Amino acid sequence: MAAAARAAAVAVVVVLGVEVAAALNTDGLALLALKFAVSEDPNGALSTWRDADNDPCGWSGVTCVDGGGGRVAGVELANFSLAGYLPSELSLLSELVTLSLPYNQLAGQIPVAITALQKLAALDLAHNLLSGQVPAGIGRLVSLSRLDLSSNQLNGSLPPAIAGLPRLSGVLNLSYNHFTGGIPPEFGGIPVAVSLDLRGNDLAGEIPQVGSLVNQGPTAFDDNPRLCGFPLKVECAGEKEDPRIPEANGGMNPGAAAAVGRPPRRRSSPTVPVLAAIVVVAIVAGVILQWQCRRRCAAATARDEEKESAKDKSGAVTLAGSEERRSGGEEGEVFVAVDDGFGMELEELLRASAFVVGKSRGGIVYRVVPGHGPAVAVRRLSEPDDGDGGSDSGWRRRRAFETEAAAIGRARHPNVARLRAYYYAPDEKLLIYDYLSNGSLHSALHGGPTASPTPLPWSMRLSIVQGAARGLAYLHECSPRRYVHGCIKSSKILLDDELRAHVSGFGLARLVAGGAHKAAAAQSKKLGGAACALRGGGGALAYVAPELRTPGGAAAAATQKGDVFALGVVLLEAVTGREPTEGEGGLELEAWVRRAFKEERPLSEVVDPTLLGEVHAKKQVLAVFHVALGCTEPDAELRPRMRAVAESLDRINA
Repeated sequence: MAAAARAAAVAVVVVLGVEVAAALNTDGLALLALKFAVSEDPNGALSTWRDADNDPCGWSGVTCVDGGGGRVAGVELANFSLAGYLPSELSLLSELVTLSLPYNQLAGQIPVAITALQKLAALDLAHNLLSGQVPAGIGRLVSLSRLDLSSNQLNGSLPPAIAGLPRLSGVLNLSYNHFTGGIPPEFGGIPVAVSLDLRGNDLAGEIPQVGSLVNQGPTAFDDNPRLCGFPLKVECAGEKEDPRIPEANGGMNPGAAAAVGRPPRRRSSPTVPVLAAIVVVAIVAGVILQWQCRRRCAAATARDEEKESAKDKSGAVTLAGSEERRSGGEEGEVFVAVDDGFGMELEELLRASAFVVGKSRGGIVYRVVPGHGPAVAVRRLSEPDDGDGGSDSGWRRRRAFETEAAAIGRARHPNVARLRAYYYAPDEKLLIYDYLSNGSLHSALHGGPTASPTPLPWSMRLSIVQGAARGLAYLHECSPRRYVHGCIKSSKILLDDELRAHVSGFGLARLVAGGAHKAAAAQSKKLGGAACALRGGGGALAYVAPELRTPGGAAAAATQKGDVFALGVVLLEAVTGREPTEGEGGLELEAWVRRAFKEERPLSEVVDPTLLGEVHAKKQVLAVFHVALGCTEPDAELRPRMRAVAESLDRINA
């Protein structure tokens, strides 16, 4: 087989009229075929590719397998302006792991023979002039983990076989080509961790709501005018239409009377279908006209802003480092980097691949993966401003948002999730944080997408709740305003790579409510745990202090003692391994634990069974129980301050 491959490669080179030294191995001959397929090499990138060498391991852009007898493992020639085509002889590089030829001018089709490269793990042909369809056999590249074919002229439909690549784990970028048709439902099988990018094509139809496609952010599908459905803000045509509109004139159909079986005297009934059809058509026309009007208004607004920018630089859209627009009563946009070390621009942020990692009534949280630098977490707040009340009202709303966002940004502590930047527009509000990859304490204790199959050991649980208490103590004391979190629960305690706790969600209560609900907004500024429970639903009420659950307490301001109660419930989750609603006998966790201690039941009946083997931790577990019961005292006056809670927890393993 190897002899046949060598003979084929030699034949190719001889046909091209080149005398090849007999010593050059098969991989070298295959690469010479690539060299002769290149018609322009303005930078001399291939000048070291000589036929007199024994193997290609010393050629520029070529790496070989260690101890592999001159077998090629990688070909990387990025941004050399190489013009030509990809020869099918590349399939002879049977040990090839990386083929990276982006930012060149290679044209023609991707050779079908390339699908024979069983060890190919990374294929990057982005920013070339390649055309035609993706080879149907691309699913045979069983080792492929990264595929980037963006910014070419590829066409046809998206091959479903790509979704079946068993080791796909890095990048799948098919953006800015000419792919048509719908998104195959098979793409829902692509792992969530893969950075999917389908922007800038001619794809059409509804985005399938299956598998990982449900977790993709809108940027993965942008610039496909005929795509619709979640997560895009474009409704699919016909979603609100009745697909079975009665015929306007049933008498025109000779078989209609026989099919319906109605007596002749009732033939006046087509009047009803006619009216129904007119009503449906009117509704659809109204929706279309409203949509067109909004598009035209948005375009007109954008043109006006560009004109205003040309007249006066101080009125430009505000980005990081530029002057905010305040003149003329215009609302404008604001993008502010709270952290001086945050270098991502707004355009890069909005264009980066985004993946949904969390949803709530307060908004959607995305993991955003930029082209360069670490991933960030972006919280898109729900309930956008309604825009009424005049330009002065819009300016006031923007200023209120900036004030609250700036307060969140000033909270700097190792155990508080750090706000890096924020973005405000009349219809969009974004908060940008560091992305914390290990999920939350809730998922670590109770299971979830980021949970480890190994139960969280006691030492780690103790460290996490100690960090959370320190972060909350800082928030309670870092400002004369005596900040209150108001929505503490285990899902709000995020974990970084080293499982350090970061309290998240601080300050969101004042930002979530939009201008469309002004009365509710005023109320939500007062509500603490009760408002959090109403938004979270389910077990969120178990974190709410008793005084905030009463009819009178529901209108009371959130308190720091309410935060202490909620943290106490989190401590009980950590030591029992139970959800806050999973007490026995229909009781909530806090009430059940309190009864168990009152009845002096054995600790083994209350503690998480996975911790029973850690005998050395018994005293520490018992100490945390006592701290938790102090935090959850029914009488708020008997609860300690958060600073005292943090100090008590720190003393446990001192």
